[in-house]
Amino acid sequence: MWPVTTDVTADEATDQDAIQGMVDAFFGAFVSGPGCAERMDLLRGLLLPQAVVVRTCGLEPAVMGVEEFIAPREALLTDGSLTDFREWPVEGRIEVFGDIAHWFGAYAKAGTQAGEPFTGRGMKTIQLVRTPGGWRISAAAWDDERDGLTLPTDAD
Repeated sequence: MWPVTTDVTADEATDQDAIQGMVDAFFGAFVSGPGCAERMDLLRGLLLPQAVVVRTCGLEPAVMGVEEFIAPREALLTDGSLTDFREWPVEGRIEVFGDIAHWFGAYAKAGTQAGEPFTGRGMKTIQLVRTPGGWRISAAAWDDERDGLTLPTDAD
């Protein structure tokens, strides 16, 4: 494990705050109900146009570009089949080196689909790069809990 430093400069604290804000906004985009189009536009602004998003979840990895990722989720969040849905970060860590950073952590989700309430948890990794316009997400990947795969005990 890499050593963790506790002496954080003002610039590093600013980076950490900016990145945590982006992580919170990323998860906050996935909420059913009014304002979905605005949240998806915000999500597009968080991502580099060339960003790559990968879903694993025990399946063949699905590698998506920005619109391939957003469009089906926006449809699902607005077509009425998924209600009371939201995702949120549970526990994560941010590491920054110069103009690159990543957030790795646990997340949870809950909602009602086709009239059936559900919950779920998983892990996500979000990679970021510093651009002239500020931090942007360059890549994200996730895997969800399933039979034989549960969150680490320190991720609750």
